[in-house]
Amino acid sequence: MHEHFIDDPDMENFMFDSTIVRAHPCAAGALKRSGGQETQALGRSRGGFSTKIHVAVDGLGNPLRFILTPGQKSDIEQGPALIEGFTFAHALGDKGYDSDAFVQAITQSGATAVIPPRSNRKEPREYDQCRYRERHLIECFMSKIKYFRRIFSRFDKLDRSFLGFLGFVAALIWLR
Repeated sequence: MHEHFIDDPDMENFMFDSTIVRAHPCAAGALKRSGGQETQALGRSRGGFSTKIHVAVDGLGNPLRFILTPGQKSDIEQGPALIEGFTFAHALGDKGYDSDAFVQAITQSGATAVIPPRSNRKEPREYDQCRYRERHLIECFMSKIKYFRRIFSRFDKLDRSFLGFLGFVAALIWLR
């Protein structure tokens, strides 16, 4: 739904991150023919059922893409899917996206990876710390979507219903 509002995104800085939302117990129990919990982006974690929302935003903090996974999945698994099909100058991500293969994929696309190295790297990479501060825009976007009750506490059994409401919220944010 929000794709209709994407007219001219600012693609100098392309940011991606993820957040976890708790799923209400009524969100469980999707019919087997619809794929069950794993394909409905519901996962078990220490806190109960959860869903991870992976988000890509432009340089102004406006949403471009959403991907849902079970809550226990790592960020780097969805990194390539988040950047696929976009052209940008700088890719900003947190330490969860620090992978040699992912950074190389960003570099091969002609962009600069602005991803801080993990603390346990043998050879830390350099990154633009000044540009990295711009990531506050995606953190602010995550905060904005969690104002909506149907986002911060997932009640939908099917992932496409939850993703549809994420699109609706994204359209509202684009219109502000």
